[in-house]
Amino acid sequence: MRAIHDNLQAVRGRIARAAAAAGRDPLDVTLLAVSKTHPAALVEQALAAGMRAFGENYVQEAIEKMDALAGRGAEWHLIGPLQSNKTKRVAARFDWVHSVESAKVARRLSDQRPAGMAALNVLIQVNVSGEASKNGVASGEVPLLAKEINTLPRLKLRGLMAIPKPGADAARYRELKSLFDKLKGAYRFDTLSVGMSDDMETAIAEGSTMVRIGTAIFGLRQKIRPAA
Repeated sequence: MRAIHDNLQAVRGRIARAAAAAGRDPLDVTLLAVSKTHPAALVEQALAAGMRAFGENYVQEAIEKMDALAGRGAEWHLIGPLQSNKTKRVAARFDWVHSVESAKVARRLSDQRPAGMAALNVLIQVNVSGEASKNGVASGEVPLLAKEINTLPRLKLRGLMAIPKPGADAARYRELKSLFDKLKGAYRFDTLSVGMSDDMETAIAEGSTMVRIGTAIFGLRQKIRPAA
């Protein structure tokens, strides 16, 4: 229990120092605890330590944790790739989806979001490093996709997400922030989800409003990948 609490305090300290160094308010940077592959018991410890927002990659694993921790006030974010055949479950159970990269998936999420729920918060994933192995759309495709998503009634387009390659130059982060700034007026963007355990300081310096931290909170991930 104490380890998770202490890890969260350490991460929040890093966020505060990085924000101060960039002349930013630490409260403008949201911490998302990436709990993928970690058991519900560790998520429960994080909840007890005051954490509320959790990021998951695998839909079935996430739903099992949602069921185990029902009523605890957790907010669930899908940060991994989303296949069309899983949109119905995602639309019904998650609060956020960070990995939207096609109008087809966005339409399915909107159509399948239950009418009694608040609009699903979504981010467009941008392949900011241009890596063939990475998901996301090219920067030049973002404006059209944003325009299409913005017409969908059960989605709320909040901004952009990216996973720069390890050791990426700060210019990549600045390019993403520039794209975010160009679109935020038209779409009221408020969320730029970029930065993980190894690059959160760079991301915060370049304008990230949400960092996705797993290892620094929960330790090394399990090696066995759970079912999607």
